[in-house]
Amino acid sequence: MDFHGVCIPSSNHHYSLSLLLPNLSSSRKQTPHLPPLSISCSSNVKWRECLPSTVGRRVISISFLGFGVSRLLSMSEAMAEPALELYRYTDPKEGFTLLVPSSYVKVDKAGATVLFENASKKANNVGVVVAPTRISSLGEFGTPQFVVDKLIQAERRKESTKEAEVISVSERSGEGGAQVYEFEYKLDSTRGGMKRVFSAAVVASKRLYLLNITHSDSAESPLDTDTRNVLEQVLHSFDVVPSS
Repeated sequence: MDFHGVCIPSSNHHYSLSLLLPNLSSSRKQTPHLPPLSISCSSNVKWRECLPSTVGRRVISISFLGFGVSRLLSMSEAMAEPALELYRYTDPKEGFTLLVPSSYVKVDKAGATVLFENASKKANNVGVVVAPTRISSLGEFGTPQFVVDKLIQAERRKESTKEAEVISVSERSGEGGAQVYEFEYKLDSTRGGMKRVFSAAVVASKRLYLLNITHSDSAESPLDTDTRNVLEQVLHSFDVVPSS
């Protein structure tokens, strides 16, 4: 797609916006209500032998319930993905900056100015494309809603796309005052299945800067809250470096 004189080459990686340039809260556990018991034992009988069988079953059931909850919590903690740590990446030549997950590795990819991939799952990545443009600001091209509509239309025209749905659209100002458009949408395709995409665009010094963050979001492995929060930090950190 032409973006006021800018055309981006296609890539096997998903550059969505390049199409435009393209406690556990501690809750009290309620003890099951047990009816009052009246137990009388002779002194030469062990106390366990005096308990009615129903009480014994309740005690055993509660014990197993507590064990089961503890076991599930332990398994959940073991299966949870480690928290993503971030570091600041700045490209002085192209003039942009953003936060990047420390577990992602930088790789070379045609069509991308820079690309970072999750070492264990390459479909999870952060990429930036920078290209010259004739416009001086995003406002000259259109509103955030206009841009995301064009973006989704381009996605839906791709043969591999099964579904594309916008989640959110927003606008903010960068450190130097430039307009930054931000988008979030879901994409289901034959290439990689269901994904969550976070994108940002900014124009400065007649150059278009596009950020694309892609993460798997399947029914079997949905995007968890902690990872989502980290990816949103990456999205909101994207900015152009003010000219000195």
